[in-house]
Amino acid sequence: VQLQASGGGLVQAGDSLNLSCAASGRTFSTYTMGWFRQAPGKEREFVAGISWSGDFIHYADSVKGRFTVSRDNAKNTVYLQMNSLKPEDTAVYYCAADQWIRLTSTWAYWGQGTQVTVSS
Repeated sequence: VQLQASGGGLVQAGDSLNLSCAASGRTFSTYTMGWFRQAPGKEREFVAGISWSGDFIHYADSVKGRFTVSRDNAKNTVYLQMNSLKPEDTAVYYCAADQWIRLTSTWAYWGQGTQVTVSS
């Protein structure tokens, strides 16, 4: 599966952004999807994951209550709605696909990343 993330940008603290990740291939609906981020000088970290059916969702503590992950299997797309953004959310955001949610960045498939910059 090939992934392409989009929707990043420069916003102010407190603003919202909605990231999208479009997937190619007819098997998208069978994959668990995830979002990761990597800030300059830091390791890539897990942000959110959603099972193939959408029944199971997991968030990093740092984004819980502010970010919402969702998917539309008919459109082969997964979303990350980010509200109440903080400067510490600044990072390159990546979408990923695999068979199950893992907190480590060892997922099988990755998109190219989209930059999110939050100014204070």
